[in-house]
Amino acid sequence: MDNLIIREMTIKDYDEIFALWQITTKRALSGADSRENIEKYLEHNKGMSLVGIVDGKIIATVLAGHDGRRGFIHHMAVSPDYRRQGIGSSLAKEADKRIKKSGIAKTHIFCYKNNDLGQNFWKAMGFTKREDIDVFSFD
Repeated sequence: MDNLIIREMTIKDYDEIFALWQITTKRALSGADSRENIEKYLEHNKGMSLVGIVDGKIIATVLAGHDGRRGFIHHMAVSPDYRRQGIGSSLAKEADKRIKKSGIAKTHIFCYKNNDLGQNFWKAMGFTKREDIDVFSFD
């Protein structure tokens, strides 16, 4: 897309990105996505999370970073009106490039089992679905 601008996500974007997530990834949202927690994440992973902007409006996000050992991509989201135009691919590739530049060789993405759209996207991006692990969470 010719008029797409990709730039670093900042906490000033929070209201707009959270509104987009309400449309695209609402079931994945939790208390970890509060303004305070996103601000901490952005500070900890400076320059890795990105937004895609068209005509001054955020239409795509990728929350990305690492724990010092492995990279992680969260909340890869593209507004339904802008899908299938290469925007998600552009953001994911740039986020992965930034993670690798910081010395991290492997990046993970969590995708719901019933999210066929997301699974197909990540497979097309070259990610391999792991069958050998399960994720356990503790609150």
